[in-house]
Amino acid sequence: MTPTSDDRTPKQFKFSIEKSRLIVVNFQGGTVTSDAGLSLITEIDRKLEITLKFAQCFQDYRKPNRIDHSIKDLITQRIYGLIMGYEDLEDV
Repeated sequence: MTPTSDDRTPKQFKFSIEKSRLIVVNFQGGTVTSDAGLSLITEIDRKLEITLKFAQCFQDYRKPNRIDHSIKDLITQRIYGLIMGYEDLEDV
């Protein structure tokens, strides 16, 4: 996340490119979504590797040929769901 202005209150931020799309956050209003905060959480998580480090605390006893989702993916889904207010993840 890099401010694009030298002003103390940045006018917009640019995030890492996600799937060939530029993600820009600004404070000009307009069409608003309540889930946009997850982009910031994801960026912080990628840089600090919070969910990765947490996932490494667990031993996966599942059979490798029957695994569709890694422990890290499951933990990330659970944590992000809680952050967004989906306590049981059935609303997602």
